[in-house]
Amino acid sequence: MTTNGTSQKDVRPQAEAVPYQGEPLPNKLDDLVIPNVLNLDCDERLWVPQAQDVWFRPLVLGVSQGYFVNLLRVRKSGILSRHRHTGPVQATTLKGRWHYLEHPWWATEGSHAFEPPGDIHTLEVPEGVEEMVTLFHVTGAYIYVDAQGRPEGVEDVFSKLKLAREHYEKVGLGADYANQFIR
Repeated sequence: MTTNGTSQKDVRPQAEAVPYQGEPLPNKLDDLVIPNVLNLDCDERLWVPQAQDVWFRPLVLGVSQGYFVNLLRVRKSGILSRHRHTGPVQATTLKGRWHYLEHPWWATEGSHAFEPPGDIHTLEVPEGVEEMVTLFHVTGAYIYVDAQGRPEGVEDVFSKLKLAREHYEKVGLGADYANQFIR
């Protein structure tokens, strides 16, 4: 029963165990499935160096919509970056812990954080954390800023793609290896 006392009927048709057989929709992007993404001990060549002791592993490079999804791996403690978000960010911590100096919360193993557009914060990996790995879904860009908020650099899906292509070429996978992540 609904709140007004009427009954609610499921209007969805019952699906048979038969795949769709009609014409595909035009201009639809292909699915992307990457097996074993939680195997953090995978081929090291898949991890793209971003800075000293910092790597990312691309999962989706959404150039058509301005977002990227990647695993970020940090093997050092201290300040990683100070940045501002131009769009929302989702973060799920898979290993280790981290936090923002400007907020009271900690991202610990198994936690999920939503970061709103416009937020400026300073990411720190604390002493004693040998490795931090977080799955990030970033819409828009990070604008790296100094302590007063003055821009110092930008990172977005296009800079991630460029780094990935250069790295994969260098390690023998070929620059085109990055193309599988493009959507």
